[in-house]
Amino acid sequence: MSDFTDLVARAVSPAMSREEREAVYQVVKQAMRRLQERENLPPEDPRALLQAHLVEETIRDVEALVTRYLARQTILAAERANAAANAAAANGEAVTPPPSDA
Repeated sequence: MSDFTDLVARAVSPAMSREEREAVYQVVKQAMRRLQERENLPPEDPRALLQAHLVEETIRDVEALVTRYLARQTILAAERANAAANAAAANGEAVTPPPSDA
């Protein structure tokens, strides 16, 4: 399943909005359902249910990776701003706080 996770992870990007990523996930789910239909696998079949569960689990894993990446980028930006403010203060320059996202 890790190949599948890699495939889904490559289809999305942290630069995409949540809605754009959700559209990719919907395409993945549709593809899975089409494959199940092609194999004459009814939706209530345990194998189909397992496949659906694994797709949902993969989507959660990919979203967790995206969230971790975005959080790390936020932390790095805050660290850079802090370092710049400390450098400016050390040089006796006026320090203006960065705008708040809140």
